[in-house]
Amino acid sequence: MVTIKSLQKHIAFTMLSTFPLLFAACHSGAKPGAGAGGPGGPGAPTGPAPYKTAAVYSGAATMYNTYPATIQGEQDIEIRPKVDGYIEKIFVDEGAVVHKGQPLFQLRNPQYDAALRSAEASVKIAEADVMTAQMNVEKVKPLVDKNIISNYELKSDEYTLQAKQASLASAKADLLNAKVNVGYTYLTSPADGVISTIPYKVGSLITSTSTNPLTTVYNTQNVYVYFSLNEKQLLEFLRITKGKTLKDKLATTADVSLILADGTEYPVKGRIVMASGMVSTETGSVSLRANFPNSLGLIRSGNSATISIPVPLDTAILIPQNATYDLQGKKFVYAVSDKDSTVNTPVQLSQNSIGNLYIVKGGLKPGDRIVIEGVANLKPGMAIKPMPVNADTLYAAAKHPAKNSLKQK
Repeated sequence: MVTIKSLQKHIAFTMLSTFPLLFAACHSGAKPGAGAGGPGGPGAPTGPAPYKTAAVYSGAATMYNTYPATIQGEQDIEIRPKVDGYIEKIFVDEGAVVHKGQPLFQLRNPQYDAALRSAEASVKIAEADVMTAQMNVEKVKPLVDKNIISNYELKSDEYTLQAKQASLASAKADLLNAKVNVGYTYLTSPADGVISTIPYKVGSLITSTSTNPLTTVYNTQNVYVYFSLNEKQLLEFLRITKGKTLKDKLATTADVSLILADGTEYPVKGRIVMASGMVSTETGSVSLRANFPNSLGLIRSGNSATISIPVPLDTAILIPQNATYDLQGKKFVYAVSDKDSTVNTPVQLSQNSIGNLYIVKGGLKPGDRIVIEGVANLKPGMAIKPMPVNADTLYAAAKHPAKNSLKQK
């Protein structure tokens, strides 16, 4: 049987047990009605999420097209002997810097020395014969003048003199040829440059038909940088470069840069001076050449590099690359409507980029706003809270192109 006293004790115990919970709730900052389903609770509406946005860039910009290139010296001269012989002396070492006329090799061939001595002796004999014939003419001529002997004798001696003079001329020609052959055994540098490898050593037999040259002299005071454009790249280059003819377009092209193999930019600019007149049927490309001065001596013939061609654009629409997404093989961005909702918008982009910026060819116009981050979490028609970003920082690559790494896709 429950008495009134026991009931009072039970109520008091229950109140004491509940009091700490009420005390904790009060100190937790909870507000009336803040539970599940109430205002401010987990089920309450949170509003549009914030997303970074920016207006598309519209204005002048500089686009850089880059192409792989190979480098050759202004002169790559193979040193080959014109006569056979053994290498007797090597006057230079591999990698040495040489000047025009500097001795490089000396060959030894006793046959040419003997031919030279024989030719010298033949000249002396021919000279003696000419002198003898001349004396005979001088001796006979007074006798003919006095009618002591017939004119026939004089004519015969004169013809003999002419024959001896011709023999002397032939002997001198043989002597000259012998001297030239001996001279061919002494090889000098035909130009200023740098010596390549020397595959043959002292004592090696060299012939004029040897497969390898004695060495190669690379004249790299100026270097030729060769690169190619495919048909599509050539058409784009011709469209955006000012000038009526190809010659005019090359003349108006700005100075080009050279990116060396280690990724650094060569400190001296170059010029595009030549383009082949036809598209190769084998490669489908056109070959072009840019000239660079190499007074610093940093570039060697055979180096590989990348050539960077600036293309100024009077008006360009640019967007950040991370503002785009792919859908069924096409590029899209989320434009922001006047009501701050997303509109999935297809865009057409150039093959070239400027730093981290795409060049827009179609789909956007100046003044359009786009979402520039988190596009993977968006859906068409989704309400957002735009958070505009600093355009100067976002589009720095367009305003300071020389400080950015520009690439060709």
